[in-house]
Amino acid sequence: MKLKNIISFNGDHGSGKSTIAKRLAEDLKYKRFYMGKIFRDMAKKEGMSYADFLEILKKDPSYDKKVDNYVVELSRTENNFIIESRTAWYFIPNSFKIYLRVDEEEGAKRMFADYLKNDYRKNESGNVKTKEDIIKITRNRKQSDDKRYKKLYNINVNDMNQYDLVLDTTELNRDEVYGQVKNAVEKFIKKG
Repeated sequence: MKLKNIISFNGDHGSGKSTIAKRLAEDLKYKRFYMGKIFRDMAKKEGMSYADFLEILKKDPSYDKKVDNYVVELSRTENNFIIESRTAWYFIPNSFKIYLRVDEEEGAKRMFADYLKNDYRKNESGNVKTKEDIIKITRNRKQSDDKRYKKLYNINVNDMNQYDLVLDTTELNRDEVYGQVKNAVEKFIKKG
C-alpha cells in the first residue's frame, strides 16, 4: 500500500498560508485543495455571493458537513496532497499539521495589499477601504468560525498543541517561512 503524505495548513489571516501552501504543492508536485475556493464554488452553485454564503454557514451546519465529508473523502481517495482548511487537521489526523501565525496588524497589512491587487476580493468585500476594515472583518470571521467549530465539533482550532509545526511569520519574509516549512515537511515525508 502506498504511503499517503498529506499536509494540512491552518493559520491566522494574512499569515501567508496560501502563498506557502501553493509554492510547496508546486515544488512537491502535490495536488492542492483550498477550502476557500470550495466555499466560493458552493456559493456560486447556490447563486449566492461569498459573503452571503459565509452568513448562511453561521445558521445552517449542513454546508459545513458537506465540506467536511469532502475533506474526509479526499483523505481516503487521494495520495500526496496539501489542503488549506481551518479543520482539516481534525478530519485528517494523520496529516502533517501546520499552523502559521502572524501579528494581527501585520496580517491586515498583507491582506490589504493583496486586496488592492485582486478584483475578486473587492467583489467579496466591497466595504473595505482601510487596513482597519480588514482587521474588523477578519476578527468577526475568526470569532464566528471559532464559535461554529466549537459548537459543531467541540474543537478549538487555536490550540497550538494539536499542530506538528507552529510558525510565527510576522518577522519573516516569504522565503524564510517557506524554507522552515519545507524543511519540516521533508522530515515528515522522509519519516514516512
